[in-house]
Amino acid sequence: MGRMIALLVALAVGVMIARFEERLPAPRLASAPQTAFSAERAMVDVAAMARAPHPIGSAENLRVRDHLIDRMAQLGLAPQTHAGVGVQQPRQAPDVIVGAPVQNLIGVLPGRDPAAPALALMAHYDSVAASPGAADDAAGVASALEIVRAIKAQGTPARDVIVLITDGEEAGLLGANAFFQRDPLAKRVGLVINMEARGAGGRVLMFQTSPQNGQLIRLIQHHGVRPSSSSMTVFVYEKMPNDTDLTESLKVGVDGMNYAFIGRQFDYHSSTSTPAWLDQGSLQDMGQEVLASASAAAFAPTLPRHAASAVYANTFESWILAYPAWVGWLVLAGAGALIAFGVNRARRAEAFPRTDLLRGAAGLMFAVLGAVAVMQFARHATGAGFGFLEQRFLLAQVSRWELAIMLVGAGFVILAIAEMSRGRRIAAVIPLLAGAACSAFGGFDPVGLGVGAAAAVFGLLALGRPVSRSGAWGGALLAGLVLAVIAQALAPPAANILAWPLALAALAAALTSAAHRRDALGLIVLGVSAALGVGWIGSLAHASFQSLDLMALLGLPALLAALVVWPLAQPADGAPPARWIGPILLLAGLAMTAAVRFGDPYDARHPQATYVMYQVDQSANRAWRISLTPDLPKWSRQVLTADGGAITKLKEWVWGEPIDAAAAPMVTLAEPQITLTRQADGGLTLHAAPPIGSDNISLRLTSTVAMKLQTVADVVAPLDLKPGKTARVIWQASPQGVDLVLTPSGPGRLEVRYTSVRPDWPAAARPLPSRSASVAPFNESDGTLVAGIRSLSW
Repeated sequence: MGRMIALLVALAVGVMIARFEERLPAPRLASAPQTAFSAERAMVDVAAMARAPHPIGSAENLRVRDHLIDRMAQLGLAPQTHAGVGVQQPRQAPDVIVGAPVQNLIGVLPGRDPAAPALALMAHYDSVAASPGAADDAAGVASALEIVRAIKAQGTPARDVIVLITDGEEAGLLGANAFFQRDPLAKRVGLVINMEARGAGGRVLMFQTSPQNGQLIRLIQHHGVRPSSSSMTVFVYEKMPNDTDLTESLKVGVDGMNYAFIGRQFDYHSSTSTPAWLDQGSLQDMGQEVLASASAAAFAPTLPRHAASAVYANTFESWILAYPAWVGWLVLAGAGALIAFGVNRARRAEAFPRTDLLRGAAGLMFAVLGAVAVMQFARHATGAGFGFLEQRFLLAQVSRWELAIMLVGAGFVILAIAEMSRGRRIAAVIPLLAGAACSAFGGFDPVGLGVGAAAAVFGLLALGRPVSRSGAWGGALLAGLVLAVIAQALAPPAANILAWPLALAALAAALTSAAHRRDALGLIVLGVSAALGVGWIGSLAHASFQSLDLMALLGLPALLAALVVWPLAQPADGAPPARWIGPILLLAGLAMTAAVRFGDPYDARHPQATYVMYQVDQSANRAWRISLTPDLPKWSRQVLTADGGAITKLKEWVWGEPIDAAAAPMVTLAEPQITLTRQADGGLTLHAAPPIGSDNISLRLTSTVAMKLQTVADVVAPLDLKPGKTARVIWQASPQGVDLVLTPSGPGRLEVRYTSVRPDWPAAARPLPSRSASVAPFNESDGTLVAGIRSLSW
C-alpha cells in the first residue's frame, strides 16, 4: 500500500511541478519602469495593428504600415520604407517559385560605434487573409517596438539596434528574402533575434539558433529572466520543413535566435487571433525574454562569437543546464555505474535470475510502444482527421483532449509495469487490438498496426511469468542506457533528454539498491525522484503534444516516465488495489476521449472554420460553389446548394485532392493578361497580370521542350523546366503582374494554367447567407477563384 500511495503522490506532485513550470509571468502595467518591458504598453500597438486581417498588398496592410512608421518615428528610429522584391524557392517545393513586391520597415537606434555589427530585432507585420494576426505577428512587432524603447531608456548601446519589420512573411518569407538577399543594409547585421507565434498563448520558447551556438546559449543562460529552450528543440527544428524569417538570415550566414509561443493553437491563422484573445502573459514572456537577450547583446563590447554548440535544457525554475557535447558521455558513464551498483546490490540481496533483466528491458519497450499504440487509437477514436484544418476540432477543446491523451498514455505505462509482477501474457493483446482498431476509423493505419504489433511481441517476451521488481527495473534502466548511448552517438544535442531522467532514475536505483530497499526512507527517495522526474518530463510531454499532431512523439516522455516511476508502479506480486491504477487511468482517458468525440466544441470563442469559394473555369465556361474544409459545416452546405446543384466530389487540376462542390451558374469575370514575347537574343518574356479585381496570379508552366527560367521580376531565379514537367510561379500583391524571362532549347509550346483569387464574392451570384457566431471564414473564404488554360507557341 505504501508504494501505491507514494506513486499517487509522486504523480500528483509531478503534475503540479509541470504546471508550475509552465506558468506565465504577470503582464506588467504601463506604469512599469521605462527600462522594463510592459505588456500593457505593447498591447497598444497590438490593438492598432490587429483591427482586421492585413495580408500583403491589402489596403489594411498599408494602414498598418503607416501606423508603424509613425510609431517608429515617435521612438526616434528615423524609419524608412525599403521597397523591394522577394523571390524564392521554398525548400520543401523546389519546383515552385513564390514572389511579390514588398515594403519592409526599418528603423535604427544608433549605438556608440556605428561600424560595429548591428543587432536586428525582427518580426513581420503582414497577416494571413482571414486573421487579424494579433499573435502572428502583431505580438512580435509590438514586442520589438517596446524592446527598443526599453533599450533606449537604458542608455546608448554599444552598437546600432535595427528594428526590421518585414512584409510578406506569410506569403513565403518574401520581405526577409528581399532584405537579406538584396538590401545593402543587411551586410551591417551581426545578430538577428526573430519573434514569431503559432498560437495565442503559452510559454515563449527559444526554439532555433544559428550553428555553433555555444555563446548564444551562454547569453540566454546568464541573462534570461525565465528562459525556456533546449538543444533537442533546436536539433529537431533543423530537421523539419518549417520556416520563419530567420531562415532567410541564416541562409546568408547571419547568426540569430528565434523566439515563439505555441499555446492556444486554435487561434493560429484564425479569425479569433484578436487582441482580446491574445494572452498578455505570453506577450510579457516574449518581451522580457527577448529584451534580456537583446539588451545584453546591444550593450556588450562584442556580439556572441561562434563556439561549439552546447547541449542544454531547462531544469527547474527555467534554470538552464548547459555543457559541451562530450560531457554527455560522462553523464552516461555515471548513470551506467549507478545502475550497475544498484543491480549488483539487488542481486546479492534477492538473487533474481539474469533473465529478469532481459524481461525488464522487453517490458520497457512493451510499456512505451503499447502506450503509443493506445494513444494512436485514442487519436483516431476522436473522429478528427490528421491535418491542419482537421485538427481544429481537437484544438477547440484542447485542454480536455490533452488530459485525455495523457491519461491514456500514463495509464497503459503503469498497467504494463504492474503486469510484470503477474506475468500474464494476455496483457500483450491490448496494444495489438488498439493498433488494429486504428484502421477502423477512416482507412488503413500502418503506423498504429505496426506499433501495436511490435508492442505485443515485446509483451510476449517480457511476460509469461512474474518478474522481480529489482530485475525488471534494472532491465528497464539498462535498456534506457542503451537507447541513451545510441542517442549520444547519433544525435548528441538531443541525447540529454534521455540522459537526465535516466541519471535521476539511476541515482534512485543506487540509493535504494534498485528498489530492494523497502523502508520509509527508500520510499521517500523513490517518491521524490519520481515526482521530480514526472515534473520535468511533464513539461516535455506538454511541448511534444503542442508541437505536432503525432502520437509517436509522446512515446519519448512515456519512456522517460517509465524509468522514474517503475519501482513504485510495479506492486508486490501484482496484488490489488495497486494493479488497478493503470487500468483506471487508461479507462478514464478513453472515457474522456469519447467525450471529446461526441461533444460539440464550437462556439463564439472557438468557431467552426468555413472555407467556401466561387470557382470559375474560364476555359471550360463553367462554375462551381466549392468548400475546402475537410468537413462540411451546415453553413457551407447551405452555400453549396444555394443554386440547386447537388454536392459532389470535384477532382480537377486546380486541386490536388477531390473537394466538395456543386454546380453553379457561370458568371463573366475579367481574364488575366498572359502574353509571350520573343526577344532579340532568342529568349522569351512571359508577362502575366492578374484579372481586374485581383492582385495575385498562380501559373503552372508545362513546356514541350526543355527551357530554363532565368529571372522573375528581374530577380535571378533559375529553374529548369523539363519537357512535360510542371513548374509553378506564384506572384502576389501586384495588380500589375510579373515578367518571367525564359530561355528555351528550341521551338515549342508552353501550356500556362492560371488561377487567381479575388477577395469578393461575384456580384452576379446569389449572395452568401449570414453566419452565426459559431462559424467563421478561414483563409481566402468568401472569395472567387478564377482559373483557365492558355497555350502559347514560339
